[in-house]
Amino acid sequence: MPNKSVEEKLKELGYVLPTLPVSKGIYKRCLVDGNHLYVSGHISVNADGSSITGKLGKDLNEEQGKAAAKQCGLAILSSIKDHFGSLEKVKRVMKLLGMVNATPDYEKHPIVINGCSELFVELWGDDNGKGVRSAVGMGSLPGNVAVEIEAMFEIY
Repeated sequence: MPNKSVEEKLKELGYVLPTLPVSKGIYKRCLVDGNHLYVSGHISVNADGSSITGKLGKDLNEEQGKAAAKQCGLAILSSIKDHFGSLEKVKRVMKLLGMVNATPDYEKHPIVINGCSELFVELWGDDNGKGVRSAVGMGSLPGNVAVEIEAMFEIY
């Protein structure tokens, strides 16, 4: 049996790539340099592009934070698909930087960012879906979004 494509896996798992909000910043969502794809920070958005907002440790619990991080991952995939027309150019995840909108005493940032990491492992497997990673807390994020994640991938 042939390997399933990332897009087939997404569909099987019931995930929907979100509509991305119009950017207010001056930047590219995706930039290719050789066999590396750099993806700008993507905020936590619902499928319709509306923001998932709130502060971990005050407005949201860990499960809500993980769901927001997963939506960041889906938003990243949406940009990659817009850029290449497909997700099949991605070979593996290299690095994630996860930023969590959190209260000063909040300590579970890695658990929140696992929402994105778990998604990528589901899609590319343990070897290619898991890269290096940082998970940090921020005093605030744009528009009070719950999570923002930037990524780097190796591409074919």
